[in-house]
Amino acid sequence: MLKRFSAAAALSAGPMLALMTAPAFAHVDPLAHGAMASGILHPFSGADHMLAMIAVGLWASQLGGKARFAVPASFVAVMAAGFALALMGAPLPFVEPAILASVVGLGLLVALAVKLPTALGMVIVGAFALFHGYAHGAELGGADALSFGVGFVAATAILHAIGLGLGAWASAKSAVAGRLLGALTAIGGAALMFG
Repeated sequence: MLKRFSAAAALSAGPMLALMTAPAFAHVDPLAHGAMASGILHPFSGADHMLAMIAVGLWASQLGGKARFAVPASFVAVMAAGFALALMGAPLPFVEPAILASVVGLGLLVALAVKLPTALGMVIVGAFALFHGYAHGAELGGADALSFGVGFVAATAILHAIGLGLGAWASAKSAVAGRLLGALTAIGGAALMFG
């Protein structure tokens, strides 16, 4: 039993540890590489975005049912609204602290396997997504907004799908595996906050 738990813990910890130790890459220059490529790579260029977006998929997997689609879809939709707010120049305070809080908060939701109604789950991830989208818009630079936006929306959906896949894999292994991924996400967020 202990060997099986240790193996499951090691396997489930691997992806999250890799994300936590990955260096923050400089954003891809949209003028040199194109707005679409820059938008696609943008969510992958920071551990904070990757951890939060994967955690959305993990939590949606834990919630099950229609939440598996609705919760990630809510994140994507509100993230697009946050992007539009940034393009309009609307002020939004505490963007970076809110993004880091999203990593810790979503990690804790997964670690504690918090079960909420789908609508409430959509509201929670939507609140976090607003700040992620705003950050994408604030870092647009000279890129074409539509191409950049389509790129980061697609990348976000991919990260959510990775989270859903990890959640399905973890639930097939043991109830502890998914919670461990959530705990590692929260620890990663705390490390980013205080590191």
